[in-house]
Amino acid sequence: MCLSIPSKIKEIDEEMNVCTVDTMGVERKASLDLIDQPVVIGDYVLIHIGFAMNKIDEEDALESLKVYGEIIAQMEEEDRRQAILEADECPNR
Repeated sequence: MCLSIPSKIKEIDEEMNVCTVDTMGVERKASLDLIDQPVVIGDYVLIHIGFAMNKIDEEDALESLKVYGEIIAQMEEEDRRQAILEADECPNR
């Protein structure tokens, strides 16, 4: 199952068309090639297989992050980090 956790844009590299996002404390790069709306630092996006796919409202993002936080609070630290990192490896279906 794929979960798309809201990720906050921390940096944008316009030349490479990628951004650095923070996904619940884990930073990674994501391509902006497939997103169909402009984004700026501070926006929340949903990422699928390394691509920012949708920009989402901050209020919705924060509510989702709250729920995810409650779920992962029950997990061990290594399991939590692995679950977040595996989101990038979700097969495209």
